[in-house]
Parts: sequence; structure tokens; C-alpha cells
Amino acid sequence: MILSELIDYGTLRVIWWVLLGVLLIGFALTDGFDMGVGALLPFVAKTDTERRLVINTVGPVWEGNQVWFILGGGAIFAAWPPLYAVSFSGFYLAMWLILAALILRPVAFKYRSKREGKAWRERWDWALFIGGAVPALIFGVAVGNVLRGVPFTLTETLMPIYHGLGFLKLLALLNPFALVCGAVSVSMLLAHGAGWLVLKSEPGPITERARKIGAMAGLVAMGGYALAGLWLLVLTDGYQLATVVPDGPSNPLLSEVTKGGTWLSAYVARPWIIVAPLLGFAGMGLSVLGLQRGWSFTILASKIGIFGMIASVGLTMFPFILPSSADPNSSLTVWDASSSQRTLFVMLVATVIFMPIILAYTAWVYKVLWGKVTESELHDNANSY
Repeated sequence: MILSELIDYGTLRVIWWVLLGVLLIGFALTDGFDMGVGALLPFVAKTDTERRLVINTVGPVWEGNQVWFILGGGAIFAAWPPLYAVSFSGFYLAMWLILAALILRPVAFKYRSKREGKAWRERWDWALFIGGAVPALIFGVAVGNVLRGVPFTLTETLMPIYHGLGFLKLLALLNPFALVCGAVSVSMLLAHGAGWLVLKSEPGPITERARKIGAMAGLVAMGGYALAGLWLLVLTDGYQLATVVPDGPSNPLLSEVTKGGTWLSAYVARPWIIVAPLLGFAGMGLSVLGLQRGWSFTILASKIGIFGMIASVGLTMFPFILPSSADPNSSLTVWDASSSQRTLFVMLVATVIFMPIILAYTAWVYKVLWGKVTESELHDNANSY
């Protein structure tokens, strides 16, 4: 027996669907508070010392947190090639904005304190704001467009064709529903970043401002999330897969997909998935309460909230990964858009070996760097930002 046949094709596809979700959620939970702190920087810190304190709360960990983003992109490329082809071509300008903002962020970290000038440092502070707020917004906008359906078709040779021209593609992404999802993304990461600042900063002006802004952001996230759910129920069509062949060939054109009804019918078919949105509301609600009361470990609540909100999208859409609004039969699903069985198996073996190493190293780094950032540390540590 070939080793790759030890796990059947359909099971491997579900495993990699779950792993992709884990990687994307891992990115939101770790690099998410980095982006939240960057977006909060101009508003929670007024003096240069305060801003240095805020920056140094994430300074030692932000680079390592981006590993999850890289792993997520790599998983899409290797496990779901059609998804990579369609999303990275159709969302090209949006991806460019994300990458430009993420590239700007490390430059700002490294160069901000190289000169004493006030104007110099303020410019880099706003660069950190852009590096946090822009990716958070566009990631949410992308999720909103995926839920609405993306205007692409597949040719007989499975070549994806994204409908739209140049800059108009980007403008089309900025539709009202997607902007609501973008607002949810930004606000939940602001609350997440505020929770991190409360955890890593000593009580004072920074934490007071972070608590106020973070609590408001958490409420906005909950309201926007509820609005998006209502929008999906009333104004947005869902997609249904007529036949399910878990071990079928990776050819989306062989599947029959219909558009209509609502995505939320998934909660009737699989009632247990209601756990995800409940965790989203409960976690973000506890985050708001914790920020208002100054609880040190509020960030744990925001992690639960973010996990629930993001997981609810994947569970609601399953088995769809990227529905097509132009031609429903071109939609990509878990059952027809993956790599080969052998490829998925080999990658799974590599993941089983290396993922624990990454997790152990990450845990060790956080353990070594644990503790609050203080003003005295800024002066004593020559390597601080």
C-alpha cells in the first residue's frame, strides 16, 4: 500500500481545510494584536516616551508573529492551488496594498528611533498606524467579498478568469457589505491590541486610553458582526452544492452549484456550528467588560472572540472555499479544489513534524520576553526601539 493512501482523500481535504483555518486564525490571534497596537499608537500615546513604550510592547515578537501569515499563504499555494490562482490574481491590488503596508511596518520599527527629530518620528508613527490599520481593513473586506461571491469563471482547461478591469477591481471590492466586514476586522483587532497594551504596560495614561478606545472598538465589532449576520440572512444569497463527492477529482467544473437561499441555512443543517458565533459574541463581550474594568488578561477574551468570529465564516461556508458570483459552477469547494492526495499527505507529514517545533519555539520566546515594559527598561536596554 502507498503511504499516502493511509488516509483517504476526502479526510485529507478536510484536514487541510481545518489547517488552513488554524493558520489564518493563528495569524489573527498573534500578529493581530501587533496590528491593533500599531493602529492604536497615535491615539493612546502622546509623548515620545509613551510611544516608545507602546512600540516596545510588540517590538520583540512582531517578526515571529508574521510566520503565521507566511505559513497561511504557503498552505494556500500548496494545498489549494486554484484558490491561490484566483484570489491572488483577482485580489491583486488589494494584496499589493496589504504587502506594501506590511513592508512599511518593519521599516518604521527599525528607522523610527534612528533620529531625534520630532517630525521624523511622527512620520514613522503614522507609518506604523498604516501598517496596522490597512491590512486589518483589507483582510476584512476580502472576507466580505468571499461571502458575497467573487466574479470569476473557469475555462475548460481550468484557467481562472477574473472579471473586471484594473483599478475597478479594487473599487468593486469596496462594496457596502465588505466595508462592514472590514470595520469588524479593524475594530476587533483594535480591541485585541488594547488588551495587549493593558497586559504589557504598567497602569497609567497609556492603559487608560487603550481601555477606553478598546472597549468602544469591541462594541463596534460586536455590532458590526451582528449586522453582517443579519445582512447575510436578508440581503445576500448563499450557495449550495448539489452533490458531494469527497474523494472526487480536483475539477470544480464537475460539481453542480446553485446560488440562492441564505448562507445561514448551514445552521439548520449543522446546528453545532452555532458554537462559533456564540464564542465570538461572548469573547468580545468579555473583552469589553475586561477593558472597562482593567483586567490584565483581557486579551484572552479577545482571542476567544476573534477565534469565534473567524471560525464562524469558515463553518458557515463549508464546503465552499471561494464561491463564484459570475458562474456558480466555477465555485471552489473543499471537495474539488485541492492538490493531489499524495501532495496533501506529504505536506501533512511535514506539518506534523514542524508545527510542534514552531509552537514550542514561539511559546519559549513569549516565556523569555514575559513581563511589562517600563520606562526604565527603555533607558537601560540599548536594543529597545
